[in-house]
Amino acid sequence: MNAAIFSVNAKTTKYETLFHRHAANPILTGKDWPYSVNSVFNAGATLLPDGSTLLLCRVEDRRGLSHLCAARSVNGVDHWQIDREPTLMPNAEQYPEEVWGIEDPRITYMPELKKFAVAYTSYSRGGPGVSLALTEDFRSFERFGVVMPPDDKDAALLPRRINGFWALIHRPMTPLGAHIWICYSPDLRHWGSHKLMLEARRGAWWDANKIGMSPPPIETSRGWLMIYHGVRRTPSSSIYRLGLALFDLQQPEKCLIRGDSWMFGPETEYERQGDVQDVVFPCGYTVAADGDTINLYYGAADSSIALAQGSIRSLLSWLEANGHSEHGGDRRHK
Repeated sequence: MNAAIFSVNAKTTKYETLFHRHAANPILTGKDWPYSVNSVFNAGATLLPDGSTLLLCRVEDRRGLSHLCAARSVNGVDHWQIDREPTLMPNAEQYPEEVWGIEDPRITYMPELKKFAVAYTSYSRGGPGVSLALTEDFRSFERFGVVMPPDDKDAALLPRRINGFWALIHRPMTPLGAHIWICYSPDLRHWGSHKLMLEARRGAWWDANKIGMSPPPIETSRGWLMIYHGVRRTPSSSIYRLGLALFDLQQPEKCLIRGDSWMFGPETEYERQGDVQDVVFPCGYTVAADGDTINLYYGAADSSIALAQGSIRSLLSWLEANGHSEHGGDRRHK
């Protein structure tokens, strides 16, 4: 057997810690809720005009159906003010695609519209699809309904137009696999020009079975920095870990660098034990006033919300050292 196959930049040094878990983790659980729930997890996140943090949490009731509920905090860590009632409920009468709940919101602030866009999974009888809503205050919402039919999820909008068009990243499931795609729209309602962004790898890779975007991409001077989740199936479970990829600012479907290894995975008890074991799943982040510190809010084992802090500069440096160009030869087959 050719030993060179196994020497693909194999690292023997100690792995770098890019995200540090907050000592207060988990920062939110179902026990914190003002009404009866089963669990809270997978929260979208944004900074409000007053500098406080809003989490739009996925809340699962004891039927197994989910809705969205907002929690607000001055420091983004504790003393959360949680809406006394659900913030956004499924409305199966007007939106039949929401008959089995709404899940996993991603929030993008759209400066041109002066509104927040929320992309979320609407669970229909035909499976999960992607729905959109706009809001100014997370009190009232303009719902667009389903924009990507089943089976599709893990969606978020980019904050500005690309060559005159809005861009939506999403993850359709097809017989050929679960990969990350992007599409474009002139009006947020009609979508086309679908392009493949990133493929799940094959074989024994950590992200070989399926991948999906986690929080919305981060716009940097070097490109759109994407934190994505990869799934590896094992005989006992599926492990959800996080990796990095960088995409061109003006051609977001063009991957510039993709990390070879995962950089954040389930380690603690609250990440490894819960309704779904071995899961870290972020849907949102905020960036501090220094423009570098990132607060990553993630669902832990589908049972709670946790916080980890990192540096955007460090993520980019790690990606440069631990990644490869997708255009320099596809290493999935090597």
